[in-house]
Amino acid sequence: MQYRTNPRNGDRISALGLGCMRLPGPPGRPDPERARAIIACAVERGINYLDTAYLYPGNEACVGAALDELGLRDRVLLATKLPHGSVRATADLDRIFDEQLRRLRTDRVDYYLIHNVTSPAQWERLRDLGIEDWVARQRAAGRIRQTGFSYHGSAGDFPVLLDAYDWDFCQIQYNYAGEQYQAGTAGLRAAAARGLAVFVMEPLLGGRLADKLPDRARRILDAAAAPGLETPAAWGLSWVWDHPEVTMLLSGMAAPEQVEENAAVACRALPGSLTPAQHEVIARVVEEFARTNRVPCTGCNYCMPCPQGINIPGCFSAYNASFAHGWFTGLSQYFTASAVRTSAPKLVSNCVRCGACARHCPQGIDIPARLIDVGRRFQPGPVGWALRAWSRRGR
Repeated sequence: MQYRTNPRNGDRISALGLGCMRLPGPPGRPDPERARAIIACAVERGINYLDTAYLYPGNEACVGAALDELGLRDRVLLATKLPHGSVRATADLDRIFDEQLRRLRTDRVDYYLIHNVTSPAQWERLRDLGIEDWVARQRAAGRIRQTGFSYHGSAGDFPVLLDAYDWDFCQIQYNYAGEQYQAGTAGLRAAAARGLAVFVMEPLLGGRLADKLPDRARRILDAAAAPGLETPAAWGLSWVWDHPEVTMLLSGMAAPEQVEENAAVACRALPGSLTPAQHEVIARVVEEFARTNRVPCTGCNYCMPCPQGINIPGCFSAYNASFAHGWFTGLSQYFTASAVRTSAPKLVSNCVRCGACARHCPQGIDIPARLIDVGRRFQPGPVGWALRAWSRRGR
């Protein structure tokens, strides 16, 4: 395993971290046995950073139980996140954090993040509630070691937030298809210049830069395959690790086999290891990807559950697939995502535009508006009328 150093405290962190949000299992109920297998394999392969969050249903408890049962807590750096929207008074900080420690079966969190920050105003509200003094007390007591934030706001606000507090680290979305998105390359460099450790989430854009790449983009990568760059995932991860400012990237690995594959790439993907010719290959892939990336959904499921039962991530995945792999492929995926073949299909046309989904989207997608686009793509004219009639009959 390749390790990189946290410039703030000298922690030796594996270049590959385990993102636990997508542990396998039904929504809100990660499978304990499969989670243990993934975590055990990750630690065996040298991964020493695990990331979870209060808002990932069932996740903290599952991770805590696995680490406890495997006896691995002291061999990993454990990260979790504060849901700032749930903090209405100073007392909520203790209530939430104490619950997290119980779920995680631990007496400390190594890396504690303010979750899903989209603007400096959100940090200012927490500061007015006394979070700076609260963090100082937790650090003095040894219950929090490092303090940071995960970011999903604009490029312009990112430096403002960096300077709003003496952060130890930050976590940003970064991949070769999003150099100018959110914090982007400029934000990566700005954080590193301030001496912060920089952790990367969504290096493969929720798998869309791996097994969901457009066919033409996949062919470009296949033609340029080289040792260590045999798969689209290897290309995407290697591109992120090519940046010396990146301390660690998180990958949501759903099986030990994925851990093995990504860990093998991490061993050789050193900063500056991609050649100029390989960067040109990536640039061509970005051009192809941009043609089909109609909705920048990563499948994080923050928008779920929909009050109308619509499978929002599944519908967006089908929509993008219809441009990347052909309309019939996308239509088939849409039929599956919306349960069209059942007695009670959940069509995008069922959307009542309540806006609950959009308020939780870390990508800032106008979800109700884009669901209309999905409907135009898959439910045109008579098809839409027939499907809506079928949907009403099944209610």
